Amino acid sequence: MRKTPALFVSHGSPMLMVDEQDGADYRRWGKELGKPRAILVFSAHWQTPQLSGGEIKPHTQLIYDFGGFPPELYTIQYPAPGAAEIVKEVEDMLGTSLPIQDRGLDHGVYVPFIHMWPLADVPVLQLSLPRNMSERELYELGQKLSPLRKKDILIIGAGALTHNLRAFNPYYQSDEPYSWAREFDEWLEDVLIRKDIDALLNWKQAPQARQNHPTDEHFLPLFIAAGAGEGEVVSFPTLGFSYGAFSRRSAQFG
Repeated sequence: MRKTPALFVSHGSPMLMVDEQDGADYRRWGKELGKPRAILVFSAHWQTPQLSGGEIKPHTQLIYDFGGFPPELYTIQYPAPGAAEIVKEVEDMLGTSLPIQDRGLDHGVYVPFIHMWPLADVPVLQLSLPRNMSERELYELGQKLSPLRKKDILIIGAGALTHNLRAFNPYYQSDEPYSWAREFDEWLEDVLIRKDIDALLNWKQAPQARQNHPTDEHFLPLFIAAGAGEGEVVSFPTLGFSYGAFSRRSAQFG
């Protein structure tokens, strides 16, 4: 059985679902990854006091947790199978039972998945981002889950490496991002390539850290992915910026 990589996926705006140009990188990436046995995914858009699991039935009721977008985006479906069969394996890795909630997939999951696995034929289990865990504890959570990669389970953190909604400007036309966004993105690229985990865990000391992340939730899934892929070679399957402030950089560990 192959060992799957661990991924941090820049989930993008909901408009990515209907953007063929920006979606092309995700489609190429998905083809390269192939079809895993199942996907275990953490999204920036689901935080709970403690670690929980989402629905284990087929994902026929998506959560449209965004507003002000074209009406057709609220009718898009992604009916991937549930992944009830891997709950016990996840619990074995964690050494504890996993509370399960009847909660559908949010847009941090299905927006990129629509391009990466367009047939919606890979079982998906979403786990929450637990608020009671520090960055180091999230990294250690990824380490605990990492053996699942040998069972052909793909571990994914979905968020954004830069995410400042206050800087959103739909009329931004330049090909160059804001300097503060580029600086943080380049810092992060260097840290990941060098596998400088101490710098990563102390990311709030990085240049322009709080300018890029006024809140933490879109950055936190990276720690789980990095922990799950500890020591692995890092590549960046999607790159670039949207609206000057939002990095499209994704990271693959392994």
